[in-house]
Amino acid sequence: MADWLQAEVREVVPETPSAATLRLAVPGWRGHTAGQHLDVRLTAEDGYTAQRSYSIASAPEDGDPAITVERLDDGEVSPYLVDEAQPGDHLEVRGPVGGWFVWLASRGGPLLLVAGGSGIVPLMAMLRHRANVRSDAPARLLLSARRPRDVIYAPELPTVGAEIVHTYTREAPPGWTGYARRVDRAMLEEVAFAPAERPWVFVCGATAFVESVAEDLVALGHHASRIRTERFGATGG
Repeated sequence: MADWLQAEVREVVPETPSAATLRLAVPGWRGHTAGQHLDVRLTAEDGYTAQRSYSIASAPEDGDPAITVERLDDGEVSPYLVDEAQPGDHLEVRGPVGGWFVWLASRGGPLLLVAGGSGIVPLMAMLRHRANVRSDAPARLLLSARRPRDVIYAPELPTVGAEIVHTYTREAPPGWTGYARRVDRAMLEEVAFAPAERPWVFVCGATAFVESVAEDLVALGHHASRIRTERFGATGG
């Protein structure tokens, strides 16, 4: 396991009412691949420590990592990172971690990304990487959010050069004519690349969301070996 590295918070960027991006300066950071995550460790004045894993939001070309954190009200780490962390604060990080849920532009496409809520974070790293290296691999993101104000990276999404499809599960914008329900098999059949195109598929979100989407994609004819999943539970933070 890699050693813990000292990290300094360089910038805190609010993304939604409950999420923020922390751009970090990490001397000794050896780089990462889009889709990986890192461990964060906080130490209180009394010596108590708490650690959590967070997906890396930044592209590999950006150098030092950034993480986007969604607050869990009963969490030990996320409320501090979202609501209290300031530039100049210090924490420890370890990573990068993970080698399965990753995409490099050299792998090609098409690229189908399916995100539930904050599951967009590692997928955004992939889209940023794709844009940075000017990949011509077709890319499509299906993003499920409760309501418009919950969409992380909303201002940036139209600029990443991929097709973005939204579905809102609780409240859609006025006059909305797009999807307004949970992701289901019929939606995936309409949005996904055809199985014959052999897209790389990355699905990230809560466990039930990920399992349902993956099962539906296989039922639609996508090969399980081309589907990569990452899930987060209801606890932690």
